[in-house]
Amino acid sequence: MDIKNILVSQPSPSSEKSPYYDIQRKFGVTLTFKPFIRIESLSPKEFRAQKINIANFTAIVFTSKTAIDHFFKLAEALRAKPDENMQYFCLTETIALYLQKFIVYRKRKVHHSKVGKIDDLALVMKKHNTEKFLMPVADIHKEEIPAFTKAKIKVTPATMYRTVSVELSPEEIASYDMLVFFTPSGIQSLFENNPDYQQGEQCIGLFGPQTAKAAEEHGLRIDAKGPTPELPSMASVLQKFLNDQK
Repeated sequence: MDIKNILVSQPSPSSEKSPYYDIQRKFGVTLTFKPFIRIESLSPKEFRAQKINIANFTAIVFTSKTAIDHFFKLAEALRAKPDENMQYFCLTETIALYLQKFIVYRKRKVHHSKVGKIDDLALVMKKHNTEKFLMPVADIHKEEIPAFTKAKIKVTPATMYRTVSVELSPEEIASYDMLVFFTPSGIQSLFENNPDYQQGEQCIGLFGPQTAKAAEEHGLRIDAKGPTPELPSMASVLQKFLNDQK
């Protein structure tokens, strides 16, 4: 199939040096960047239905910058500003430093994994096992809790944000030669927008094992998949795929 128009289901690159722009120039294709999903906070009423009181916790666990954004947004709406003595445990140092947007950053109250792994973060938290841990999560989230359970740490997950499908017409979806996905939610959005979707000759590229699993569950043919040791990014996957089409 002659690939000319590709829909990439994520925001446009912030830098002109993005490899995606190199792909456009090299292969003469048009890349359109449009997320299939957006993230929105729960309303205070929806959060209260979980019967969770932020004030009852002494530590917050963050596994993403998105979780930080929506935690503080919802906390403000609930008028539940965290106490200045609140402890914060983050999956990576980058996530920990992002907290500076919302709190006065002090190393004694902000902790993070040195390797960016949940199991390692659990070991960090175990040194502070007298804390009461709250973890903001999305309505659909990875199952981190077993790692904490294994370390004998009690963590209360609190749904604070959710993924919502962005409206895309069947005609718009059909106008592209290839669709590129990065999350299972993106695959879900495709079928929510077009329940009768038939792939036909349209190519599907995707990134990540969970995304691949979602695609397979919907009976999609996967034409380009990453990551692999040789192809660590979606841009490199796409470049190889287009090379192979020549």
